[in-house]
Amino acid sequence: MFTRRTFLATTAGGLAGSVLLRDVFANEGGDGGGGLKYRIGSRTGCYGNKYDIAKRAGIEGVELGVGGPADKLEIADPAKIAEVKKETKAAGLVVCSLSMDLLNRNPMATDPKAPAWMDQCIDAAKQLGAAGILVPFFADGNLLTKGKELKKKEVDALVSRMKEAAPKAKAAGIVLGLENTCSGKQNLEIIDRIGSDSVGCYYDIGNSTGGGYDVPAEIRALKDRIVMFHFKDGRNYLGEGKVSLPPIAEAIKAINYKGWIVLETSCPTKNPEVDAAKNVQIIRKALG
Repeated sequence: MFTRRTFLATTAGGLAGSVLLRDVFANEGGDGGGGLKYRIGSRTGCYGNKYDIAKRAGIEGVELGVGGPADKLEIADPAKIAEVKKETKAAGLVVCSLSMDLLNRNPMATDPKAPAWMDQCIDAAKQLGAAGILVPFFADGNLLTKGKELKKKEVDALVSRMKEAAPKAKAAGIVLGLENTCSGKQNLEIIDRIGSDSVGCYYDIGNSTGGGYDVPAEIRALKDRIVMFHFKDGRNYLGEGKVSLPPIAEAIKAINYKGWIVLETSCPTKNPEVDAAKNVQIIRKALG
């Protein structure tokens, strides 16, 4: 089986670009049910935090939180890593990504402990075989002023710290996906300044729709800078709220996206298996 690790071990020149990186991610962990182009993952809440439910719902990979602020993060504990490996393997799942939610209150740009947390997460992601790490910028980590301009001081610090983290991520075969309230153009500016194929945009179609952005146009503009997707539509099933799914799906196909689409969806019926399964089928129908 040709996996991301095989690719990294046999490519002398390293990764030529994030398109290649995402091609490999699309096949990680086996053929699955996502075909050659994409695979469907999910945050834990979407399937009731039970791996057997996730598997029955058609989910292929799980996005795990890394724990709260501590000198040593929960996800960095060898016992935790061993537990996750055992349980996901038993359920027939893989870990698609880790989510550093603690950065929303302890920002990557300003918290003195954030670089060490990033190092721990990169190491944990490598051990778990994850494709990427979600690096969020909400709440205290928000990168925009009230006028929707980039906060220069915070962005400068962020760029510096991500430049330090990028080589470590690349060596581990991990991508770092920035998720925020910025526009596609602003994300491109930040990513271009960081200047690494291992750092890109974790694009959330629900957040961007809610922010008033032209989501299909942004997807086309960001192209291969998008390393992972979050799919959600408020309290609704995908495409039944504010999110207009058909043009978004067309844009995703137009950029030839190959990688993980991760559910961050609600449970309208309060039955996580039924609701996750329906959202999985909506994605498969929209993207083919």
